[in-house]
Amino acid sequence: MAAPRELDAAINGLGYTGDRPTLWQRIEISSRIDLVMTGVSKANAAGAIGRVLDPARHRGVLSIGIAGALPGSDCALGDVVVGSASVFADEGVQTPDGFETCAQMGFGLFDSQADSGMDSKSDSIAHDSSVVEWLGRYCDHIGPIACVSQCSGTDAGAQKVVARTGAIAEAMEGAAIALAAKRIEPTILVGEVRVISNTTGDRAKQRWALDDALGTLGKVLGRIADDLR
Repeated sequence: MAAPRELDAAINGLGYTGDRPTLWQRIEISSRIDLVMTGVSKANAAGAIGRVLDPARHRGVLSIGIAGALPGSDCALGDVVVGSASVFADEGVQTPDGFETCAQMGFGLFDSQADSGMDSKSDSIAHDSSVVEWLGRYCDHIGPIACVSQCSGTDAGAQKVVARTGAIAEAMEGAAIALAAKRIEPTILVGEVRVISNTTGDRAKQRWALDDALGTLGKVLGRIADDLR
């Protein structure tokens, strides 16, 4: 979880009644589930996972929160999205001829590793098919989720994210969480689940349903947790 209201939704969904965690603090929900509030942004997300992940304890890492629907995705407000991949969307350089990713410039964010899902040519991390299939039982859509530093507040910006990544939704932590986890343990399972809270594009025309999305987030996380208990 990244933001305080996402944490509240998670706590409610998991039925947790203990002390409220602080940023980057791991709390034990059950013998099989830990919860961490990372804070918003890639830097917070990667730092939090780097601090709390223990390969001897953790088999997988799930990034869960809200997201914006990208154009052409058919994602409606309140829909649940499972990431087939988490994709870094805006690491690179804007040139007169267009945007070049770090990978296109020859500075991939990671070395390709066949057993990890990381692809240095596209700056994306594909999630294991077994994870996607399992999480797909709780979702309305499956597709790539863009990880951005700058959210899409213009129509042109949203279209560019889609063109670069093929993503159906955008958030600010998923790929960073997956990358940090894979750096620590390349074979660890990673996944991403998001509930659509808003549309992207022209900021003045965006549609929001934040409260409903957070309510759905808690319910979905509760169902996932019940499967693990």
